[in-house]
Amino acid sequence: MFYIIGHRGASGHITENTLESIQRALDLNVDAIEIDVHVCASGEVVVFHDFTLDRLTDTIGAISDFSLEELKKIKIKDTFYIPTLEEVLHLVNRKCWINIELKGEHTAVPVFKILEKYISDKNWETGDFVISSFQYSELKTFSQFNSEIPVAVLTQASIDQAIELAVEFKASAIHPHFSLLTKESCDKAKEMGFKINTWTVNNFEDIEHIKRFPIDGIITDFPDRI
Repeated sequence: MFYIIGHRGASGHITENTLESIQRALDLNVDAIEIDVHVCASGEVVVFHDFTLDRLTDTIGAISDFSLEELKKIKIKDTFYIPTLEEVLHLVNRKCWINIELKGEHTAVPVFKILEKYISDKNWETGDFVISSFQYSELKTFSQFNSEIPVAVLTQASIDQAIELAVEFKASAIHPHFSLLTKESCDKAKEMGFKINTWTVNNFEDIEHIKRFPIDGIITDFPDRI
């Protein structure tokens, strides 16, 4: 069996990275939820995928240029609000584990400080989190601060490169795009002790295809399809 990981919540059903999408994923009994984070101009960690607000809102500009107060006045798709990481953690409340992707720059340290607080003060455990990123400098920074919270290397280019970086960062997992999966590459990663959570798998044919490989988790917009 493998983990069902809701991509940006249940983004195939409700707009990505919103509290409503995350609640839908919880309602679908996911094993984990994947979210993306940036640091806004006033220093808070906010949950949003893109570097700019352009695609999902009627505001133009980099999310890092807006304060939290300003962001809270902006609606996603005229309906939803941009949540903070702490709002997401409050909603999830350990009902599943969380894959936090360090999407923006300078996210590693503030995310670590928030998770450290939740582990020390709110009874969360290190295993309730996985930290992933394409920003390998952020993963390196996070791994220097932390030795307990699991780290995963994201890749859409090369599983071999992801394995090399995973060794460097003392990561516990690699997160390759599903098109990269082969039996040989998966066997190599597993033999070296790495978990494999693959993304973003939505079509029924692709779901059935990747089930042939020794993977640990499937990241999907449609958790109910898995």
